[in-house]
Amino acid sequence: MKFDSKYFDCVRVKPDHEKVVREEAPLCQWKGCSAAGLHRAPMGRGREGQYLRLCIDHVREFNASYNYFVGMSNAEVEAYQKDSLTGHRPTWKVGPDSWAHGTRDRMVHGGSNGRFADAHDVFAWRTTRAGETRRTLKPLELKSLEALDLTAAAERHEIKARFKELVKRHHPDANGGDKRSEDKLREIIQAYNYLKQAGLV
Repeated sequence: MKFDSKYFDCVRVKPDHEKVVREEAPLCQWKGCSAAGLHRAPMGRGREGQYLRLCIDHVREFNASYNYFVGMSNAEVEAYQKDSLTGHRPTWKVGPDSWAHGTRDRMVHGGSNGRFADAHDVFAWRTTRAGETRRTLKPLELKSLEALDLTAAAERHEIKARFKELVKRHHPDANGGDKRSEDKLREIIQAYNYLKQAGLV
């Protein structure tokens, strides 16, 4: 073997990986232990993201006796478990009677004025506020209001009341099957449905 060969310089000896890790790893933080602390163990509640460095034997012993809920009452543990279902983020009740559980106060400006929180007026065109005029109506919306014998300034409750009144008046049972009443009733229902889709009802 020639020690001055150019190939001899390229030969590498694989280092002892475990020895390197043991020398570079911090010591186990268990009292009286001098082994390498290669494993992480959580420090506990209130110190999330902080860990102890332990050897394999002591991390097993630590895990066997670890209890995150030490010092918490049963009610606190139940509340924590319930909140953990949603990732500890706020939730709102949906469906019928959802306002009865305090949702309105979180979603509405000024408590109970009945208006959703719309800080950027995204839905301003659909609502009428005091001192403001309603958005400009489209021709079909005006025609639908005229079919109900209403003006462009008609409010939501006026449209509903007029619709109910006209349906009763033009219903076939109230008119002995008069064909003109049936046609008028059809026109009224179509006009009301269009106003509903447009967000005016």
